[in-house]
Amino acid sequence: MDIKIKLMQKDAKVPLYASSGASGFDLYACEDAYIDSKSTALINTGIAIEIPTGYEVQVRPRSGLALKHGIFVLNTPGTVDSDYRGELKVILANFGSEGFKVTKGDRIAQGVLAPILQANFIEVQTLEDSTRGTKGFGSSGVSTINKD
Repeated sequence: MDIKIKLMQKDAKVPLYASSGASGFDLYACEDAYIDSKSTALINTGIAIEIPTGYEVQVRPRSGLALKHGIFVLNTPGTVDSDYRGELKVILANFGSEGFKVTKGDRIAQGVLAPILQANFIEVQTLEDSTRGTKGFGSSGVSTINKD
């Protein structure tokens, strides 16, 4: 599938897949930044994309940054809608114990092209019963919290 990319800044890089089997394409920083420990930063990628209707791009963390430095995409997965034409920016959060330097050209996140469905919401007075019913957080038995 062809995706149109507009380079918004002179140092911007076209996203690339690191291997033939990769599901995510690399997104690159288009600026230098420093993220203090326990802080966040909005990082420019310098690109805008034209996503076909019926698809989205999900912005996800890079596993190496997460493991080695505690760097995550804060709103994982971030969503880029098909009708958005502005510059892609990535919210990076530093959960590590030390500050983290982002250098222009660094791979900071990955994007995954994904199909989407839109629902028709129908207001009703009752919903069908289910085995789970209204049991909420922790109701599947994972929690070790005492229940009264």
